[in-house]
Amino acid sequence: MNHEASASSESYSPDGLFANDGGIRSEKVTIPDGTAAMSRGTVVGKVTLGAATAEADGGNTGNGTLTVDATTPVLAGAKVGDYIVTAIAADTDSGTFRVEDPDGNVLGDVDVGDTFADDIKFVIADGGTDFAVGDKFTVTVAAGSGKFVTSLAAATDGSQEPYGILADDTVLADGADIEANIYIGGEFNADYLTFGAGHTAASVKDGFRDKGVYIR
Repeated sequence: MNHEASASSESYSPDGLFANDGGIRSEKVTIPDGTAAMSRGTVVGKVTLGAATAEADGGNTGNGTLTVDATTPVLAGAKVGDYIVTAIAADTDSGTFRVEDPDGNVLGDVDVGDTFADDIKFVIADGGTDFAVGDKFTVTVAAGSGKFVTSLAAATDGSQEPYGILADDTVLADGADIEANIYIGGEFNADYLTFGAGHTAASVKDGFRDKGVYIR
């Protein structure tokens, strides 16, 4: 059964959320199935990053493996696309790999057996056949759902960056996604906002300003 949250701020009597009635802009967004009820004024973020998967190049000499971290394979600042991990030095039971992001920027080097943690997190293990220079792996970061959740400072799926302010109370998204409106422009009173863990009015103020949302 689909549930649709009311998206009309006009249904509310003045509650102090708006610091100024001018310049208010909103858009309709999707809240994912399983999300707990949220209150009007909740600061939300957009899920822009999905899962990370690794694949060895078919022409590799070495038969070692690259394993993405089971808990946090995608870190804050990651990009959607292919990260290329290429052997630049070979040694017995060892080797060094260079990591490039989807735009071709070098993020750093990592030795076999050590953990790499910049945008993505993984470890390369040696196999029965040593790696050769030029062996490579591709780590693909998928696009996120594009849905909206409470913005938590420790999130790593893109939703850690505040995107907007929920316009209406929502119900539990039980069995299906729901739709709701969020404010993406205007002036708002900090005392009427609800922040996810790790966020405060001070921590979101500058980022929101760049989006045309002003916290007073």
